[in-house]
Amino acid sequence: MSVNDDRPLAAIADPAPLGLAAFALTTFLLSAANAGWMKAATGDAWLGYAFAYGGLGQLLAGMWEFKNRNVFGATAFSTYGGFWIGLGLWALLVAPKAASPAAAGHDIGWILLAFAIFNTYMLLWSARINMAVFGVFLTLEVTEILLFIGAFNGAAAGSGLTQIGGLVGILTALVAWYASAAGVVNGMSARPVLPVGGPLWGESASAGRPVEA
Repeated sequence: MSVNDDRPLAAIADPAPLGLAAFALTTFLLSAANAGWMKAATGDAWLGYAFAYGGLGQLLAGMWEFKNRNVFGATAFSTYGGFWIGLGLWALLVAPKAASPAAAGHDIGWILLAFAIFNTYMLLWSARINMAVFGVFLTLEVTEILLFIGAFNGAAAGSGLTQIGGLVGILTALVAWYASAAGVVNGMSARPVLPVGGPLWGESASAGRPVEA
């Protein structure tokens, strides 16, 4: 019951498909640039969407997950929303003043290393959700590791580990889009339409019960 007017709190729609879609699109745009697919473009198509979609969209999804008492979703979406906003601000305010391209590359390396550390424990806990969510965090983990090593070694977009990280990042986006699509259509249906798999471990895996993302 609400403490304000004694009426039950209204349920809200699952914000996870929005957060996953926002993450997927922005990740796809940046990863395409890292993979060297945007040679005829500016390579910065991701920047506006880092603020408006990957940033704000995920941050809102994270706040709504707090409302749903989903600590995993709230932490994941809020953190990666902050990641995209922070990366956008870095690209606009810090990168142009970098002493050299190598210094800017090392900045990116440290940023991605820090988020890879965060992603490592979220990867472990995502195994308690379902296979689709676990797939997102697994491919993202590989992407971040490849990119931070590539950044520390001076690999430019379209070359070396940065290119490989971009390709894995595209795969990450596709997995996230699938998880988002499953969340949308399964939320509209009485029975699951797109499979997401069960948890790999935890109480729900032991009991054979599905866990909502």
